[in-house]
Amino acid sequence: MKIAIASDHAGFTLKEAIKKHYEPMGITFDDLGTNNENRVDYPDYGKALGKAVMTGSYDFGIGICGTGIGIGIAANKVKGVRAALVYDQLTAELAKKHNNANVITLGGRTTSIAEAIKLIDTFKDTSFEARHQTRIDKIKGIEEAEDE
Repeated sequence: MKIAIASDHAGFTLKEAIKKHYEPMGITFDDLGTNNENRVDYPDYGKALGKAVMTGSYDFGIGICGTGIGIGIAANKVKGVRAALVYDQLTAELAKKHNNANVITLGGRTTSIAEAIKLIDTFKDTSFEARHQTRIDKIKGIEEAEDE
């Protein structure tokens, strides 16, 4: 499994802990930054994450900022990204099952390492239910209408 991951300064510590937890399991990460806790702007990292995920080279993406909200908003500006802020196991499950999210976002200031691991495990182990494809197609239709 290959995952794109990005954070701002507020998500840096959680990002590093997530990578450390999963790398011994053979899960590889392309870390798109940031590389320390110096102040940066989350839109830059949300955009990079969204663009990376849309290359098709990743199973999914993980974005982390202080709350997970801002980086998700930024990632969702990239056509084709369906970023979902997950905050419990049910939202992690339904983000994939019902919305076929390709990016999950977490709050570095609001999510413990243990909780983040549970959320990521739930998301990665859940499959999209094809009965919801009509909704995904409607989202794509909104994106295409914006291009006109």
